[in-house]
Amino acid sequence: MGTHRLELTDATLREWQATVLTAGDEGIVLDRSAFYPGGGGQPPDHGVLLWGGVQTRIAGARKTDDDIYLIPVDGDPLPPPGTAVQGAVDDDRRTALMRTHSGLHLLAGVVYRDFGALVTGGNMEPLEARMDFNLPEVPEGFKAAVAAACAVEVAADRRIDVKVLPRDEAYAIPDIIRTATDLLPPDLTEVRIVDIVGLDTQADGGTHVASTKFIGDMEIVKIENKGKGFRRLRVRLPG
Repeated sequence: MGTHRLELTDATLREWQATVLTAGDEGIVLDRSAFYPGGGGQPPDHGVLLWGGVQTRIAGARKTDDDIYLIPVDGDPLPPPGTAVQGAVDDDRRTALMRTHSGLHLLAGVVYRDFGALVTGGNMEPLEARMDFNLPEVPEGFKAAVAAACAVEVAADRRIDVKVLPRDEAYAIPDIIRTATDLLPPDLTEVRIVDIVGLDTQADGGTHVASTKFIGDMEIVKIENKGKGFRRLRVRLPG
């Protein structure tokens, strides 16, 4: 049956009950999990499993075709298959990553809307990130203009919706792929869509806050030249 992924439908969930399906050298697989396994530039969650008076710390997670493998801290005990556990995601880390990920989508939407530049890459850690754009020239006042536009969109409290659409329906949405290269697997039949309503609609598998106001202030730290036509924007969010 594989792992039922709770975080994809409720990004606010931090604690839940589950049963261990397997546990071994590759990690721990639960029947239900809210640990985000990483992807799309967003790192995996950290947290704990509680069972029988024992704590197993989770230092990461990874996804296979059907399962989410939770990676325990070296030396921590493994709950045997069939064990009932309580899972808990590190709230501070997840919330920071949700704010950061939504902030990058907001940034991508602003730069595409105002300057027509597509994303060529990106990465994030809690409350800091980078995003690369195919921007041949940096217009005068670009950094200040982007920062001001992002602040306006945060203050606008735009709703952030998540939905899953059939592939053909998703690709019918104009500019649904905001990256210079389409990274969606060709055999993917359903596409998860993250929509900052009125600003940015993208295919995405990560976790996000409910509206732009929860992103908070986002500082454009600096702009780097990464070769002909490519610019890197580094951003930071307050703790």
